[in-house]
Amino acid sequence: MKILVLNGPNLNLLGEREPAVYGDNSLETINAELAKKAADMGYDIEFFQSNGEGTIIDSLHTARLDCAGVILNAGAYTHYSYAIRDAIAAIKIPVIEVHLSNVDSREEFRKTSVIAPVCKGSISGFGKYSYVLALSALDYCFGEK
Repeated sequence: MKILVLNGPNLNLLGEREPAVYGDNSLETINAELAKKAADMGYDIEFFQSNGEGTIIDSLHTARLDCAGVILNAGAYTHYSYAIRDAIAAIKIPVIEVHLSNVDSREEFRKTSVIAPVCKGSISGFGKYSYVLALSALDYCFGEK
């Protein structure tokens, strides 16, 4: 089974962007650790990052054809992109929302996720381990029937 890890705007700058909030690991480092964990669990994993809303939507649409699930860190789009929300609702595979920081302990606008209601679940606040927890959550979803 293949899993898509989809990262949104500004996540390409991890490791240098606000390390006190997002940690000092680069996206490449996080992806490498997650790839190893996925392989250990028997999953193929694909990574994609885009700063563009339309490209993220296109990636979700494509994922419905060849992926069993998606781990999505939509970045700031989490809080206002109804288009990404609609794309998640349109596909029939589980999507786990992920955030590195604890969004509920930050600015007021970050406490609202327009995508959470159409995701299978949300994980935040565990830094790079939020992605590993999301992988375990998808594994659980695949066993649910």
